[in-house]
Amino acid sequence: MTAKRDHVDRFLDELELFEGLDLEVEGIVDRIGGIHRRIHRAMEATLADFGLSHADFKTMGALRRSGPRTPGVLGRYLELSSGAMTSRLDALERSGYIRRVPDPHDRRSVLVELTDEGREAWESAASIQARKEAFFASALSRPEQQRLNSLLRKLMLALEAAEAQAQAASADGGRS
Repeated sequence: MTAKRDHVDRFLDELELFEGLDLEVEGIVDRIGGIHRRIHRAMEATLADFGLSHADFKTMGALRRSGPRTPGVLGRYLELSSGAMTSRLDALERSGYIRRVPDPHDRRSVLVELTDEGREAWESAASIQARKEAFFASALSRPEQQRLNSLLRKLMLALEAAEAQAQAASADGGRS
């Protein structure tokens, strides 16, 4: 029996004329990219139903996980400038998803927290997206999902190690 072919296989057939390409690597990268695009489109559709952007969802998720935070701490966590963080918080506050409250430990500061409406919107969107993501993975058996996760983890750890090494070399000014 012949294995089914996807659009990446057909694309790779066209690349066989080029030297220097590892078609297995190209297949991995193109398939991961295609899966990522599909998951991203599903996420954008989910968030649009709640009037949220991905940035809003990420901000609300950070507050959901950590609890109230100062705008500065939240901005550093999300890697945003103070101006970008303020703009994002202003929009979420206008939507009724977050509120700024006085910091009980520092009268000069405020804390940002999710409102009940914000928590409900984030949890509903996350739940819907989780069901969509489960559908994406449903083509694989549970053992296949675990094996794929293990292989992807191995790739991620190698990439993270390479990035850490590059950052260390950059911080060292290449003196090592």
